[in-house]
Amino acid sequence: MKKAISKRLTREQLAELKSLAALPDDAIDTSDAPEFSDWSGAKRGLFYRPVKQQLTLRLDADVVAWFKRQTRSGEGYQTRINRALREYVQGQAVKRRRSRTSRRA
Repeated sequence: MKKAISKRLTREQLAELKSLAALPDDAIDTSDAPEFSDWSGAKRGLFYRPVKQQLTLRLDADVVAWFKRQTRSGEGYQTRINRALREYVQGQAVKRRRSRTSRRA
């Protein structure tokens, strides 16, 4: 499946997006939007799939065995390893932002 090439936004479109982003939440009229709070049937990744990169990675056998033992509900151990790495990376990003903020103060 070919990816569609998006056209660049015009200056007017960019200006409109910028002004919309600047609006405070209470200035946005959501009266025509239905209230929806039950996400129990939602499916992750249905419309968005992150780009995956195939690689060879050597991990300690006990680490792989641990992730394989934790696997349940049809989710593979590689998915769990990816999630653990993502959580670590996000945690490091938060730490980095906090340390930059504290250095400025």
